[in-house]
Amino acid sequence: MSRQRSQSLFQSFNFAAEGIVHAVRTQRNLWLHFVVAAAVLVAAVGFGATKLELAVLLLAITFVVVAELVNTAVEAAVDVASTSFDPMAKIAKDIAAGAVLVAALNAVAVGYLVFSGEVATRSSRFLTRLADAPAELTLVAFAVTVILVIAVKAYTGRGTPLRGGLPSGHAAVAFAGWMAVTLIVEGSPHSFLVSSVTFIMALLVAQTRVETGVHSSSEVASGGLLGALVTLLLFQAFG
Repeated sequence: MSRQRSQSLFQSFNFAAEGIVHAVRTQRNLWLHFVVAAAVLVAAVGFGATKLELAVLLLAITFVVVAELVNTAVEAAVDVASTSFDPMAKIAKDIAAGAVLVAALNAVAVGYLVFSGEVATRSSRFLTRLADAPAELTLVAFAVTVILVIAVKAYTGRGTPLRGGLPSGHAAVAFAGWMAVTLIVEGSPHSFLVSSVTFIMALLVAQTRVETGVHSSSEVASGGLLGALVTLLLFQAFG
Protein backbone atom coordinates (compact mmCIF):
# COMPACT_ATOMS: atom_id res chain seq x y z
CA MET A 1 0.00 0.00 0.00
CA SER A 2 2.78 2.39 0.96
CA ARG A 3 4.62 1.52 -2.28
CA GLN A 4 1.55 2.40 -4.33
CA ARG A 5 1.29 5.72 -2.50
CA SER A 6 4.95 6.34 -3.17
CA GLN A 7 4.50 5.63 -6.87
CA SER A 8 1.39 7.80 -6.96
CA LEU A 9 3.30 10.67 -5.34
CA PHE A 10 6.14 10.23 -7.82
CA GLN A 11 3.67 10.27 -10.73
CA SER A 12 2.10 13.45 -9.37
CA PHE A 13 5.47 15.17 -9.31
CA ASN A 14 6.22 13.80 -12.77
CA PHE A 15 2.94 15.11 -14.19
CA ALA A 16 3.57 18.51 -12.59
CA ALA A 17 7.08 18.65 -14.08
CA GLU A 18 5.70 17.67 -17.49
CA GLY A 19 3.17 20.48 -17.25
CA ILE A 20 5.86 23.04 -16.47
CA VAL A 21 8.11 21.78 -19.27
CA HIS A 22 5.22 21.86 -21.76
CA ALA A 23 4.28 25.40 -20.73
CA VAL A 24 7.87 26.62 -21.07
CA ARG A 25 8.20 24.89 -24.46
CA THR A 26 4.97 26.30 -25.90
CA GLN A 27 4.62 29.68 -24.16
CA ARG A 28 7.21 32.28 -25.16
CA ASN A 29 6.22 34.61 -22.32
CA LEU A 30 6.88 31.94 -19.71
CA TRP A 31 10.27 31.14 -21.23
CA LEU A 32 11.07 34.85 -21.13
CA HIS A 33 10.00 35.01 -17.47
CA PHE A 34 12.47 32.25 -16.61
CA VAL A 35 15.31 34.01 -18.46
CA VAL A 36 14.57 37.31 -16.74
CA ALA A 37 14.27 35.56 -13.38
CA ALA A 38 17.69 33.97 -13.80
CA ALA A 39 19.20 37.33 -14.81
CA VAL A 40 17.60 39.06 -11.81
CA LEU A 41 18.89 36.46 -9.36
CA VAL A 42 22.41 36.68 -10.82
CA ALA A 43 22.24 40.47 -10.58
CA ALA A 44 21.01 40.23 -6.97
CA VAL A 45 23.98 38.09 -6.01
CA GLY A 46 26.34 40.38 -7.91
CA PHE A 47 24.97 43.47 -6.16
CA GLY A 48 25.25 41.79 -2.75
CA ALA A 49 21.53 41.57 -1.94
CA THR A 50 20.67 40.55 1.62
CA LYS A 51 18.87 37.31 2.50
CA LEU A 52 15.64 39.24 3.04
CA GLU A 53 15.94 40.94 -0.35
CA LEU A 54 16.63 37.59 -2.03
CA ALA A 55 13.58 36.09 -0.31
CA VAL A 56 11.36 38.94 -1.52
CA LEU A 57 12.73 38.60 -5.06
CA LEU A 58 12.10 34.85 -5.03
CA LEU A 59 8.52 35.40 -3.87
CA ALA A 60 7.92 37.98 -6.59
CA ILE A 61 9.43 35.68 -9.25
CA THR A 62 7.35 32.73 -8.04
CA PHE A 63 4.23 34.89 -8.08
CA VAL A 64 4.84 35.79 -11.74
CA VAL A 65 5.59 32.21 -12.81
CA VAL A 66 2.55 30.79 -11.00
CA ALA A 67 0.30 33.46 -12.54
CA GLU A 68 1.66 32.66 -16.01
CA LEU A 69 1.12 28.91 -15.47
CA VAL A 70 -2.45 29.50 -14.31
CA ASN A 71 -3.04 31.79 -17.30
CA THR A 72 -1.78 29.07 -19.65
CA ALA A 73 -4.01 26.47 -18.00
CA VAL A 74 -7.06 28.76 -18.22
CA GLU A 75 -6.43 29.44 -21.91
CA ALA A 76 -6.09 25.72 -22.64
CA ALA A 77 -9.28 24.88 -20.72
CA VAL A 78 -11.26 27.66 -22.41
CA ASP A 79 -10.05 26.60 -25.87
CA VAL A 80 -11.19 23.04 -25.20
CA ALA A 81 -14.57 24.10 -23.79
CA SER A 82 -15.48 26.60 -26.54
CA THR A 83 -15.32 25.84 -30.25
CA SER A 84 -16.51 29.29 -31.35
CA PHE A 85 -16.21 32.85 -30.10
CA ASP A 86 -17.77 33.26 -26.68
CA PRO A 87 -17.72 36.61 -24.81
CA MET A 88 -17.46 34.78 -21.48
CA ALA A 89 -14.47 32.80 -22.74
CA LYS A 90 -12.79 36.08 -23.71
CA ILE A 91 -13.50 37.51 -20.24
CA ALA A 92 -11.96 34.43 -18.61
CA LYS A 93 -8.80 34.76 -20.70
CA ASP A 94 -8.60 38.52 -20.08
CA ILE A 95 -8.90 38.05 -16.31
CA ALA A 96 -6.19 35.39 -16.32
CA ALA A 97 -3.94 37.67 -18.38
CA GLY A 98 -4.73 40.48 -15.94
CA ALA A 99 -3.45 38.31 -13.09
CA VAL A 100 -0.14 37.93 -14.94
CA LEU A 101 0.04 41.69 -15.47
CA VAL A 102 -0.54 42.38 -11.75
CA ALA A 103 2.15 39.85 -10.83
CA ALA A 104 4.60 41.35 -13.33
CA LEU A 105 4.00 44.90 -12.09
CA ASN A 106 4.54 43.72 -8.53
CA ALA A 107 7.81 42.08 -9.59
CA VAL A 108 8.95 45.30 -11.28
CA ALA A 109 8.16 47.28 -8.13
CA VAL A 110 10.06 44.79 -5.96
CA GLY A 111 13.02 44.86 -8.33
CA TYR A 112 13.08 48.65 -8.26
CA LEU A 113 13.05 48.75 -4.46
CA VAL A 114 15.84 46.19 -4.23
CA PHE A 115 18.13 47.49 -6.98
CA SER A 116 17.39 51.21 -7.36
CA GLY A 117 19.98 52.62 -4.97
CA GLU A 118 22.78 50.24 -5.90
CA VAL A 119 22.12 50.50 -9.63
CA ALA A 120 22.16 54.30 -9.52
CA THR A 121 25.55 54.32 -7.78
CA ARG A 122 27.18 51.73 -10.01
CA SER A 123 25.62 53.10 -13.17
CA SER A 124 27.41 56.40 -12.63
CA ARG A 125 30.71 54.53 -12.33
CA PHE A 126 29.90 52.47 -15.42
CA LEU A 127 29.02 55.58 -17.45
CA THR A 128 32.26 57.22 -16.35
CA ARG A 129 34.15 54.17 -17.60
CA LEU A 130 32.26 54.23 -20.88
CA ALA A 131 33.16 57.89 -21.34
CA ASP A 132 36.83 56.87 -21.40
CA ALA A 133 36.21 53.85 -23.63
CA PRO A 134 37.18 53.68 -27.30
CA ALA A 135 33.81 54.76 -28.69
CA GLU A 136 35.19 55.24 -32.18
CA LEU A 137 36.55 51.70 -32.21
CA THR A 138 33.17 50.35 -31.14
CA LEU A 139 31.42 52.22 -33.96
CA VAL A 140 34.01 50.94 -36.43
CA ALA A 141 33.40 47.39 -35.22
CA PHE A 142 29.65 47.77 -35.79
CA ALA A 143 30.24 49.27 -39.24
CA VAL A 144 32.65 46.53 -40.29
CA THR A 145 30.23 43.89 -39.02
CA VAL A 146 27.34 45.32 -41.05
CA ILE A 147 29.53 45.62 -44.16
CA LEU A 148 30.66 42.00 -43.85
CA VAL A 149 27.06 40.81 -43.34
CA ILE A 150 25.94 42.59 -46.51
CA ALA A 151 28.98 41.30 -48.41
CA VAL A 152 28.33 37.69 -47.41
CA LYS A 153 24.65 37.97 -48.30
CA ALA A 154 25.56 39.47 -51.66
CA TYR A 155 28.05 36.66 -52.29
CA THR A 156 25.65 33.86 -51.34
CA GLY A 157 22.65 35.54 -52.97
CA ARG A 158 20.41 34.71 -50.04
CA GLY A 159 18.21 37.15 -48.15
CA THR A 160 18.31 40.93 -47.99
CA PRO A 161 20.49 43.19 -45.82
CA LEU A 162 17.74 43.39 -43.20
CA ARG A 163 15.83 40.14 -43.63
CA GLY A 164 16.74 36.48 -44.04
CA GLY A 165 19.80 34.83 -45.49
CA LEU A 166 23.21 33.86 -44.20
CA PRO A 167 24.35 35.32 -41.81
CA SER A 168 21.82 37.02 -39.53
CA GLY A 169 22.59 40.75 -39.40
CA HIS A 170 20.62 41.28 -36.20
CA ALA A 171 22.52 38.51 -34.44
CA ALA A 172 25.84 39.82 -35.76
CA VAL A 173 25.23 43.33 -34.41
CA ALA A 174 23.84 42.01 -31.10
CA PHE A 175 26.86 39.82 -30.42
CA ALA A 176 29.23 42.53 -31.63
CA GLY A 177 27.66 44.75 -28.97
CA TRP A 178 28.08 42.03 -26.36
CA MET A 179 31.76 41.59 -27.22
CA ALA A 180 32.38 45.36 -27.21
CA VAL A 181 30.75 45.81 -23.80
CA THR A 182 32.67 42.81 -22.43
CA LEU A 183 35.99 44.23 -23.59
CA ILE A 184 35.20 47.78 -22.45
CA VAL A 185 34.33 46.77 -18.86
CA GLU A 186 37.12 44.19 -18.62
CA GLY A 187 38.86 44.48 -15.27
CA SER A 188 36.01 46.25 -13.49
CA PRO A 189 34.57 44.66 -10.32
CA HIS A 190 31.32 43.69 -12.05
CA SER A 191 32.58 42.90 -15.54
CA PHE A 192 31.20 39.35 -15.42
CA LEU A 193 27.73 40.55 -14.42
CA VAL A 194 27.59 43.23 -17.12
CA SER A 195 28.90 40.82 -19.75
CA SER A 196 26.39 38.14 -18.72
CA VAL A 197 23.40 40.49 -18.93
CA THR A 198 24.54 41.78 -22.34
CA PHE A 199 25.06 38.21 -23.56
CA ILE A 200 21.51 37.26 -22.49
CA MET A 201 20.15 40.27 -24.39
CA ALA A 202 22.08 39.20 -27.50
CA LEU A 203 20.69 35.68 -27.14
CA LEU A 204 17.14 37.07 -26.94
CA VAL A 205 17.70 39.00 -30.17
CA ALA A 206 18.95 35.84 -31.86
CA GLN A 207 16.08 33.78 -30.48
CA THR A 208 13.46 36.17 -31.85
CA ARG A 209 14.98 35.88 -35.36
CA VAL A 210 14.62 32.09 -35.24
CA GLU A 211 11.18 32.14 -33.63
CA THR A 212 9.73 34.50 -36.22
CA GLY A 213 11.03 32.25 -38.99
CA VAL A 214 13.24 34.94 -40.52
CA HIS A 215 16.45 32.97 -39.93
CA SER A 216 17.49 29.41 -39.22
CA SER A 217 19.57 28.46 -36.18
CA SER A 218 22.71 28.13 -38.32
CA GLU A 219 22.21 31.59 -39.84
CA VAL A 220 21.81 33.12 -36.41
CA ALA A 221 24.83 31.23 -35.04
CA SER A 222 27.02 32.30 -37.96
CA GLY A 223 25.91 35.92 -37.55
CA GLY A 224 26.64 35.93 -33.83
CA LEU A 225 30.05 34.35 -34.40
CA LEU A 226 30.89 36.87 -37.13
CA GLY A 227 29.96 39.89 -35.02
CA ALA A 228 31.82 38.67 -31.93
CA LEU A 229 34.99 37.73 -33.83
CA VAL A 230 35.16 40.96 -35.84
CA THR A 231 34.81 43.06 -32.68
CA LEU A 232 37.33 40.96 -30.78
CA LEU A 233 39.91 41.20 -33.56
CA LEU A 234 39.50 44.97 -33.93
CA PHE A 235 39.83 45.57 -30.19
CA GLN A 236 42.86 43.29 -29.98
CA ALA A 237 44.50 45.08 -32.90
CA PHE A 238 43.70 48.71 -32.09
CA GLY A 239 42.22 48.82 -28.57
